[in-house]
Amino acid sequence: MLVLGCATVLRAAADVGPNFVVIMAEAQGWPNTSVMMDDRLSASKSAVFKTPAVERLAREGMRFAYGYALSPRCTPSRAALLTGIGPAALHMTYVGVGRETGPVRTALIPPEPILEMPTAVTTVAEMLKGVGYTTAHFGKWHVGRTDPGKHGFDESDGATNNGGPDGVANPNPKQSFGMTERGIAFMRRAQLAGKPFYLQLSHYPNQERKEGGGGNGRDRDTVRADSDEIDKTVMQLLTALDTLGLPGRTYVIYTADHGGQGRNGNAPLSGGKGAVTEGGLRVPFLIRGPGIAGNVCSRVPVTACDVLPTIAELAGVRAALPAAVEGGSLAAVLRDQAGRGNVQRSREELVFHFPHYDMGNGGPATAILLGGYKLVRNYEKKTQRLFDLENDPGEERDLAAKLPEKAAELDARLTRYLNAVAAQLAQPNPNYDPTKADSPSADDRRGGKGGKQGKKRG
Repeated sequence: MLVLGCATVLRAAADVGPNFVVIMAEAQGWPNTSVMMDDRLSASKSAVFKTPAVERLAREGMRFAYGYALSPRCTPSRAALLTGIGPAALHMTYVGVGRETGPVRTALIPPEPILEMPTAVTTVAEMLKGVGYTTAHFGKWHVGRTDPGKHGFDESDGATNNGGPDGVANPNPKQSFGMTERGIAFMRRAQLAGKPFYLQLSHYPNQERKEGGGGNGRDRDTVRADSDEIDKTVMQLLTALDTLGLPGRTYVIYTADHGGQGRNGNAPLSGGKGAVTEGGLRVPFLIRGPGIAGNVCSRVPVTACDVLPTIAELAGVRAALPAAVEGGSLAAVLRDQAGRGNVQRSREELVFHFPHYDMGNGGPATAILLGGYKLVRNYEKKTQRLFDLENDPGEERDLAAKLPEKAAELDARLTRYLNAVAAQLAQPNPNYDPTKADSPSADDRRGGKGGKQGKKRG
């Protein structure tokens, strides 16, 4: 146990900015914790998973019923959190190139996404280093091969992917606990130096778990073990913050890179990883810290892009944010005792752009969310489907025919956004042979396989 002298404690408590700990779980669905993420929906709490650390964060902080990853895949989501810029604008929309279905098997040719997060784009770590913070990232990097040190991190495990720093098939549970221990050691050093810190812990997947739907082929025991490992390390971290006397000066942000895998694993939401349905995008999103009331469920929609501007305001960063930042600060919502308020973003709507074939979209798709309504545009089927998420979180009732004006409004907004950020779109495939097609008929809501993507990780 670390013992601090009186002089050290006084120096650590000097007038410095607050600390930030960001925890990104891997493929954790919105209803896959033992916390009721939506206080109006009992099914938003799992009857299978037990997550006492997430329960503690919910008890001591604010949770968001409409918390979103920016993509149903890990690389785009992680880049969005680090930069505050969405995948469409960054052109980081997928996890690889040349991994999709063959040239004669699909009606559209997906774009080649950027796989390397540009060093010219400002990250949350670079922003905070400019105002005296020390920064660290431990765990899964997966936004390119450039070392995190080139993106503002003083310490890291390097440019790791799913294999972890050891490059093994299954880095957990070793890395789950190892990265947490490295994070705790980093916090201790920062406290001794009297410096505010930003620490990000990004978890790895269990590479050996089975694919498929919960109860229909998916190994629930290994998935539960994944959840247990993450939650135990989160509790280990929270205990360390207590020991160091830092909770009153530290914000803890907990979220995930995308929803869980499988067509049934995210019920009552529809679909899962790889789909722009709610099951692929909506994730746990909780924040605890100074001035935040406990046990509050906010219904304000939030995304990973909001993390950077929120931290900027809470840290007292005076410089203007980069013009490309799409997220907005949640500080006013966090200060409200009931989690109410508005988030000032560059645009009102939230857009989830995924112009690729994957496990559950039935073809390249983009979703737009505004005012409780969600429109899903499928480029291969040439359809626009509209849902009222407040009354239909499972996206079972398409309202496009019933509310054509609302569907047209959202579709027009979506087109304006994609044009404004020069988003990459799938293009017609001149070699498409429908007799050899992979049949991207997987229903958007049910999470089937859209080609050969079903076995990839990330």
